[in-house]
Amino acid sequence: MATVTRSRRVDAPPATVREAIRDVEPFMRAAGFDEVSLDGDTLEIAQGMGLVRIELTLDVRRDADAALVYEQRDGIFDHMTTRYEVAEADGGSEVTATTEFELGTAVVGSALDGTVITRQRTKEIEAQFDYLESELA
Repeated sequence: MATVTRSRRVDAPPATVREAIRDVEPFMRAAGFDEVSLDGDTLEIAQGMGLVRIELTLDVRRDADAALVYEQRDGIFDHMTTRYEVAEADGGSEVTATTEFELGTAVVGSALDGTVITRQRTKEIEAQFDYLESELA
């Protein structure tokens, strides 16, 4: 299983940061997804990556220890879970996003591999952190 973890300090109180993350549709659009649709606890996202288009159906879970947690229900991964945690830090917040994934066997050997997914996921998380900084400044 591969893991991508990124953290960043944001100049806003933890409650404010959690609220911005839990506004799921704009937060996910900030990652660069072409399509984002939330219906109850079901989140559908899609994004083109070169010649490949990735579509995922995710289950959003409420977790007392995290601002947002989602797990793939349907898509290219055998398993994929992402968790966003927010902690107080130096008068602001430390936001940590962790994605754990295992590519499906049908994907292994294609144009997508763990390195490409790791690089793309890092870019998406950094874009979400940029969004938080700009929205909460």
